Amino acid sequence: MSDQWVEASQLPEELVALIDTLRPGEEVTITRNGETIGTISGVSRQESFSSAESEDITVVATAMKLSASARDALSERLGPGYLVLDLHSAPPTVDVLLVPPGSPQLIGNFRALYPKARIVITEIEDAELGVKYEGPVRRLLDAGAEAYLPSSTIPRLAEQLDRTMTRLNQLTDGTSASLAIEAPRDDRVLE
Repeated sequence: MSDQWVEASQLPEELVALIDTLRPGEEVTITRNGETIGTISGVSRQESFSSAESEDITVVATAMKLSASARDALSERLGPGYLVLDLHSAPPTVDVLLVPPGSPQLIGNFRALYPKARIVITEIEDAELGVKYEGPVRRLLDAGAEAYLPSSTIPRLAEQLDRTMTRLNQLTDGTSASLAIEAPRDDRVLE
């Protein structure tokens, strides 16, 4: 079936106004007698990317389903130098791609699609914004592990372990307490 289109001037003004407020990835469901007959999706507007790039803004695409309010909250916390978009509305030139834990094949596919992007794997749990993307590390920490050290070599493990134990002892006066994930010092950051 070929793509079909409708000129906005042929639609009721209220509907066009609603469509204009949609952000990339947001949808309006159209129903008849309680049954869905279609959806209208917000799309990115190309001019926003060109102006974002010219202002030296870091474009972050999220490869997990996040509500507009969750993306807005992330963008707000990152500050004015960032633009956070849903993967489906992001340009192929994104700077950062946030992905939930997945398979090496999935990461390889993202790498092929976005060769210039920094791919960052993240585990998120934000009950207030209705976001939950747990992965194996979060499950291990929740089960009682004290830290996670993604070491590449024995010398790096020794350095990370010493720093982690020193921090644990300083924070807890020697008693047991969970920490967050230890970040390596190379360009691959896990937090």
